[in-house]
Amino acid sequence: MRGTVPWESVVGHAPLRASHPRPATDDLAIIQYTSGTTGTPKGASLTHRNLLANAAQAQAWVPSITRGDGCVVYAVLPMFHAYGLTLCLTFAMSMGARLVLFPKFDPDLVLEVTKKRPATFLPLVPPIADRLLAAATAKGVSLAGTEIAISGAMALPHELVVPFEKATGGYLVEGYGLSECSPVLMANPVAGNRVPGTVGLPLPGTECRVVDPDEPTADVAPGQPGELVVRGPQVFGGYYGKPEETEAVFADGWFRTGDIVTIDDAGFVRIVDRIKELIITGGFNVAPTEVEGALRQHPDVVDAAVVGLPSDHSGEEVVAAIVVDPGKDVDVEAIREFARGILTPYKVPRRIFVVDELPKSLIGKVLRRQVKERLVALTSGS
Repeated sequence: MRGTVPWESVVGHAPLRASHPRPATDDLAIIQYTSGTTGTPKGASLTHRNLLANAAQAQAWVPSITRGDGCVVYAVLPMFHAYGLTLCLTFAMSMGARLVLFPKFDPDLVLEVTKKRPATFLPLVPPIADRLLAAATAKGVSLAGTEIAISGAMALPHELVVPFEKATGGYLVEGYGLSECSPVLMANPVAGNRVPGTVGLPLPGTECRVVDPDEPTADVAPGQPGELVVRGPQVFGGYYGKPEETEAVFADGWFRTGDIVTIDDAGFVRIVDRIKELIITGGFNVAPTEVEGALRQHPDVVDAAVVGLPSDHSGEEVVAAIVVDPGKDVDVEAIREFARGILTPYKVPRRIFVVDELPKSLIGKVLRRQVKERLVALTSGS
């Protein structure tokens, strides 16, 4: 690629002079792209301070972990994802830990490594915990010695926590964050006082409020649902090259997460709903608009609406409702195959339903919430 510097020329270069400028803490470190509700990628500008702060916050949350080679971090998550970037790479480096890199999540490969050196710290998503536990049980491999597993990106079922902790003898706790926040904002305590069904408490140095989504500077009554707004050293300063989008997600210096939550008297946060219409499947974000655009490219599809429906295995599954040309005898599996030729595999709808029409607003916008309600009713008996 033009402009690329060969690695060999870098390692063969003379050492940098002491006077050579070094990055400052508030310099841009990475641009972490995240899909918005429109499906248009936005680059979250994260500084060295943001990333270092989040690693330090994670360290403070797990004080029982020993620094150095005795700390073993398993990297089973992709590092292009903010979750894997911080909790696998940056956290491990800040701890001086032994980082075990996996090319992808392969339960058999993870079990082979576990036999030799169990994980001290294992960031994962619920489907990974489920598959790892099932494989260990089937092969008779012990998971004992896995000290702390932290789950993020999607809701953690309590019925998975109990057998996983019994098998490992350690903890499996849920956390919460966003790419714009480097990404971790809160987590359940790694202790007996964690609260299942919640995403825990704010990390050190993190402030949060619950506000009226229509008046984001006004707090709601204690215990009532509202939009979560946050600020802290891990929160980004804005989207790269998008000042208007940046302004829209801040209110008086507080970052608007777009998530509706409640906070109990002890400070534990529970996610109630999402303002944003992103679908989270297997820990990855799927923008409905992108999938709808792919489906509409099919010559027999007149219109499409894509929503996320609850799944026992992946948090949510991508489901589509489509309107087709009148009189057409449509094969939905053929349409799925068509979409597979355009989309990344995890974005392809698991199920497609043919409907007569889609609910729309007065200005013609598809009402995805109503589509979701209808599909839930349609599938409740299946």
